[in-house]
Amino acid sequence: MGRAEVKTVAERILMCGNEAMAEAAIRAGCDAYFGYPITPQNEISAYMAQRMAEEGRVFIQSESELAAINMVFGASATGKRSMTSSSSPGISLMQEGFSYLAGAELPAVVINVMRGGPGLGNISPAQGDYFQATRGGGHGDYKTIVLGPSSVQEMADCMPLAFDLADQYRMTAMILVDGLLGQMMEPLTLEPKPRPKLPPKDWALTGRKGREQNIVRSLWLGEGVLEKHNEKLQAKYREIQEKEVRCELYRIEDAEIVIVAYGIVARIARAAVDRAREDGIPIGLIRPITLWPFPSHQIRQAAEEFRVFLTMEMSSGQMLEDVKLAVAGKAPVLFHGRMGGGLPTVDEVLGKIRELTLRTGTPKIRNPKSETISNDPNPNDQNAEAGSEPVMSLRGAQRRSNLDPMRGRLLRFARNDMS
Repeated sequence: MGRAEVKTVAERILMCGNEAMAEAAIRAGCDAYFGYPITPQNEISAYMAQRMAEEGRVFIQSESELAAINMVFGASATGKRSMTSSSSPGISLMQEGFSYLAGAELPAVVINVMRGGPGLGNISPAQGDYFQATRGGGHGDYKTIVLGPSSVQEMADCMPLAFDLADQYRMTAMILVDGLLGQMMEPLTLEPKPRPKLPPKDWALTGRKGREQNIVRSLWLGEGVLEKHNEKLQAKYREIQEKEVRCELYRIEDAEIVIVAYGIVARIARAAVDRAREDGIPIGLIRPITLWPFPSHQIRQAAEEFRVFLTMEMSSGQMLEDVKLAVAGKAPVLFHGRMGGGLPTVDEVLGKIRELTLRTGTPKIRNPKSETISNDPNPNDQNAEAGSEPVMSLRGAQRRSNLDPMRGRLLRFARNDMS
């Protein structure tokens, strides 16, 4: 099998998210795909079955998810760019293989198009696999790079990034999306992206003629050898946490309520933020793009100035734990979630925002561009309510000094909301 050629022509096209990821993987130089059918990701396997053959590359429909991940292991060990895809129950079956890939330091790309659970659950979109993805999932102390795109365009853009990160750090990179993103159709641009300079794969099993023998393994039996190997892995993970965090900060400059959401929920939250802003509510959005490494530093910085965080997920509250760890008690962290395939609506989120605004006394913005403090609300302002707090837009120390009198009220509200 020769080295896969990367497409060099940009195209504007209408595709569903699953097919967009498949085509982007091919253009990123995927050499081999192994997978087993499961809804709602079947479009990936079907698309790869046709296109990989057209490109003269390897496609195998395996007999199971366990077989698929071990085929990925084998292809990756020879230095080829290999990948698989599945949905929640199928990803659970692959966890042993993920641990073996981590132990052997082999690059791989995995797509998880999440569905409702636990168990077989249903085929509706969900985000209940966050813990499994960001905590490793299999046995041992290891991590997986996890990307959480929120549009079809971003799903395609994440594919070359995932392959590059996997090769750069010799580990698994996962694209974590939900079934709605996988099925929805949007226009996108597929364009060639130059590959960064990556380390040579001089560890690959390519035949030892003319060189020393390479050994790919995850078994380390010598005294203290496994501990040293784990220390090496942890050093790599710390480097990734320092260098590879990605997130989007949306309208947070003067925000006093900050929503944290990823994937399709972030799109819903963004629309709710825009509508709340029209009502004068000072609210913004932090959207993690890398779910691991998590943007803890960015959220921690925001907690120095903003009053209250609202974490939103299609789960019982999994990313919520990472947000709380990042905030470190500096501000209340509230939660709104749906489970089992339930999808929040913009009106639902907007209602939560308005409830939060009323119960915490969050002031409204008269002029979002103003950096001045007004202690005399305009009685003619339609957004001003009887007994409301002064209208203000605060920055830095000025904002902090005005937040202190309200902190007790916010904390009481947070305790009641989370009880």
